[in-house]
Amino acid sequence: MKDLLDQIESALDANLYFLALAGSLLIPDICGAAGSKNGRSSREKYINWFAKYASNICPFLSGEDCWRFRCSLLHQGSSQDERSSYCRVLFIEPTATTNVFHCNVLNDALNIDIRIFCLGMVAAARRWLGEVEGTELFKRNMRKFMQRYPNGLAPYIVGVPVIS
Repeated sequence: MKDLLDQIESALDANLYFLALAGSLLIPDICGAAGSKNGRSSREKYINWFAKYASNICPFLSGEDCWRFRCSLLHQGSSQDERSSYCRVLFIEPTATTNVFHCNVLNDALNIDIRIFCLGMVAAARRWLGEVEGTELFKRNMRKFMQRYPNGLAPYIVGVPVIS
């Protein structure tokens, strides 16, 4: 989990905003699943995790709207969902201007600073990790989490880094 959060931050530093955004939108899914008895994500778990840990990122962005945006982006490559409270989500790239445009409703669109959003999601996940990391439920669910094995994953591949 920490590798994923570190890579989201690295993507931001490298101006890889699509990757940072996609990774950030996965966080409530992964955390919701890792903290649940069945180890699986759901719309309800995503929304509840967002409401508890990430709602302070932008008061105009609900867990429901974030989930809808996540679905639109990850499944259709879009920032638009007709069921959302907003016609689209607009992200300003941090290097585009010296001004920060964050958490603004512009007509029927929501404007969010991509760096503030992604770093806010990472910070929320790190807070959540601090609460659950030592629990048996978390440990059990995270065994299935995709992670990096720097020396391989025996008995399949050894001696080279593997992600599985």
